[in-house]
Amino acid sequence: MSTPPGPPHGESAWARPTGQPEPHGNSTPPPPEPSAPPTRQMPAGGGEEPTTHIPATPPQAPPGEAPTTVLETPGIVSRTASVLRDPLALVLILVTVVALALAGLIGAELIARRIGDSKVAKATECVVNDKATASFGVTPPFLWQHITGNYTNISIHTAGNQVKDAKQMTADLSISDVDLHGTGDSRGTIGSLQATLTWPAAGIKETVQSMVPLLGNLVSELKTNAQNGTVELRGAFGLATVVVKPEVVNGGLSLQVQKLTGLGALTLPRETLQPELDRFAAQLTKRYPLGLHADSIEVTDSGVVARFSTQNASIPRTDDPCFANL
Repeated sequence: MSTPPGPPHGESAWARPTGQPEPHGNSTPPPPEPSAPPTRQMPAGGGEEPTTHIPATPPQAPPGEAPTTVLETPGIVSRTASVLRDPLALVLILVTVVALALAGLIGAELIARRIGDSKVAKATECVVNDKATASFGVTPPFLWQHITGNYTNISIHTAGNQVKDAKQMTADLSISDVDLHGTGDSRGTIGSLQATLTWPAAGIKETVQSMVPLLGNLVSELKTNAQNGTVELRGAFGLATVVVKPEVVNGGLSLQVQKLTGLGALTLPRETLQPELDRFAAQLTKRYPLGLHADSIEVTDSGVVARFSTQNASIPRTDDPCFANL
């Protein structure tokens, strides 16, 4: 076998290394470099196209920005609409509003009631010269009573130190149907006023000693008898005794002498003592206001209980300082 002929014009210039002189004569060309074909195929089989394609994809917006901007308002609207469509939520809202309104009304009611109680109590204290407490009826609410000028029930209780000149007397008053729509010389009317006066034996003795000069120095002991309804006033060592019976006479109180005993100068004539007792009883009740009159009087083992009343009484317009703030 003969050797194949070489290239007709010798070795090509591109196969000769750079800077190497062209060889003289015929020589066998070097075999092609094994890496040449892969080098020519890399552009087609390499990973450049996927790498180039991935960066070419438009970058997505950072998560949260676009959704937040787009969904914020619709979310609030959606939640509001959801609440409005939820019956339970509507009920809760309604209950909350009603509760707040009721709390405000109750607060105003309590404050107004306390002011009203205080004013009536102070007026009573000024009249009876003793401490007193007052309270208005629960129904209707005080605010409504004040707006309409009609008061259904008022209760008053004194401390029991005195009622005017009567020492240790306690007064309990129940007033109803007060109408403050005054006309002319009247500030209004009182439908009903009931007063219960409780007077213990010790208070009666103290009052008699200070208000009945004829008996004041003689009375050292006082005893009530519930069985026969009498009051017995005894002098020192039992040397003088006066027995009187409290009665209601013409809407007032009267102390009728039942028995007188004594020794010598200590014996008091009835015609002298009875007028003194009449003046004493009249002085106790003469300044009771609004036409208040006695209905009954009861003697107990511890004292005397009297009941007074008046109906449809007119409230006069007066400059009495006790009623200036009412």
